[in-house]
Amino acid sequence: MCFPLAAPNTFPGQHSHTHSAPPNGSHLRPVTGHWFRFSSGDLLSFLGFLEACKMGDKQENDTLVKVKPSSEQDISDELDQRIKKYLRGEGANLENLQDRKLKGQLAVREDLYGKSAKAAAKAEKWLMPSEAGYLEADGIEKTWRIKQTDLVRAVDISSSRNQYDIVLPELGPYILDFTLSGRYMVIGGRKGHLGIVDMMKLSLIKEFQVRETVRDVVFLHNELFFAAAQKKYPYIYNRDGTELHCLKEHGAVLRLQFLKNHFLLASINKFGQLHYQDVTTGVMAGNFRTGMGRTNVMQVNPFNGVVALGHSSGTVTMWKPTSSAPLIKMLCHHGPVSALAFHSNGHLMATAGKDKKIKLWDLRKFEVLQTVPGHANTLDFSQKGLLACGTGSFIQVLNDSSGTLNYSRYMNHSMAKGYQVGKLLFRPYEDVLGIGHSMGWSSILIPGSGEPNFDSWVANPFETSKQRREKEVHSLLDKLPPETIMLDPSKIGTLKPTKNEQRSKQEREAEMEEAIEAAKGIKLKKKTKGRNKASKRMQKKQEMIEKVRRPYLEQKTKEEEQFSRKKQKVSEEIELPKSLQRFASKKGAS
Repeated sequence: MCFPLAAPNTFPGQHSHTHSAPPNGSHLRPVTGHWFRFSSGDLLSFLGFLEACKMGDKQENDTLVKVKPSSEQDISDELDQRIKKYLRGEGANLENLQDRKLKGQLAVREDLYGKSAKAAAKAEKWLMPSEAGYLEADGIEKTWRIKQTDLVRAVDISSSRNQYDIVLPELGPYILDFTLSGRYMVIGGRKGHLGIVDMMKLSLIKEFQVRETVRDVVFLHNELFFAAAQKKYPYIYNRDGTELHCLKEHGAVLRLQFLKNHFLLASINKFGQLHYQDVTTGVMAGNFRTGMGRTNVMQVNPFNGVVALGHSSGTVTMWKPTSSAPLIKMLCHHGPVSALAFHSNGHLMATAGKDKKIKLWDLRKFEVLQTVPGHANTLDFSQKGLLACGTGSFIQVLNDSSGTLNYSRYMNHSMAKGYQVGKLLFRPYEDVLGIGHSMGWSSILIPGSGEPNFDSWVANPFETSKQRREKEVHSLLDKLPPETIMLDPSKIGTLKPTKNEQRSKQEREAEMEEAIEAAKGIKLKKKTKGRNKASKRMQKKQEMIEKVRRPYLEQKTKEEEQFSRKKQKVSEEIELPKSLQRFASKKGAS
């Protein structure tokens, strides 16, 4: 490239607008209003320099022209890789199909699958540009040897503010909960201290003292309301600290969970009773005795809304509000269950027991995927699948780096001596782990734990009061009834499979005729002493036919009795008004 030459003995911005005659015996050329003196050798060198600059510009332009298609090729290759992720396997082979109509329908469907995968890939590329990062070690270094002090020095100023330690030893131990967007945090101290913190501004919104034991806190559908499990009953407060409701039917609650899609507040009290209450109408949706004793291990599966309880017998039971018996009862440990957590996809569950084992379960097969030695009093999965385990004053984070559900050690963190970890909770959409402990609460950095791209229709950290009101109305309109809670919610909207035993009347009659014909074809043994008469043989055949027909006839009479009983029950349930009762048929009553 050519750069402008500075004129000797001139100042920047100084220009001469008049040109004097060149001195004799020298080659002078005006450049930007100045004269430069060149000898013959200098002139040749300067001309060669200009030619080299022209050649360099030409080569650079040729290089830019060549690089442009390669960048487009890289974008196309990246898009193809994203499309493969969203494709539904390999396309069907339609060449061997003889039915033209079916072949056309399947071709249209395969084309639709390809278009949807391409649209999803483009949306991921352009609408979700941020990618989650992880700690990577070089050579023999280990990621779990990296300390929080090293991370704080390496990250930017705004991220370094998320690493702090709040010490309040007189009011602890503390528990905490985040909103869906991760913008707000509610904290609760065992000695009655409650507060709401804006995590984006790191400012305290409200704090107050209830002057009695607080065992658990949980946000409701947004940051305006939260529930606190206190000494005798759970209470619901608003953002200003005003008490709104006292839920006396729940009793002395140990753990609280909120089902955001169903607007149900679930609780387990110290007598082992599980309660579901609708926070929109106040109706008690379910009240069951678990029969497994006292437990303080409770978690909700975000995929299907099923509540899981960990018991002292080592079993984990899963419940829904419309069933008094557990959906699943599985033996997970040879000792009491101390902690429980669900992956965001709903198919992976982590349990910890007093037998010093942490197990990962596949809920589609109810099988153990991996067993990690260690003990944990609290477990939590992040949005990207990291698993945090806490016991005593030690915190360990496990990561599935290979993508094969094989978790290994990712990061370690040791609290100050004497701190007892009570609850771990990842902050949504941030690489932050919140810690509630005996001396207050803390926050540490865990790179790669949070989802880097948030959906403003689902959880918006920057939502205004108007957007919050609109979202609240839409969520109430989209509220799901308690009957939709089941192990496999994909069955909702599908047809109920017909039973094979319910055959049609014609099929049963045809089967009975075949059995009678087979009975008639049986050859009888020849007998002596008057037992081989024609009348005796006919009687024997009639008995065999009746024996074959008997089960079919019994089934038919049984179905007729059930139908008549059901019809009579329906007629009894229908109550006509007094003005029409004289026209009712009295055959059913007689």
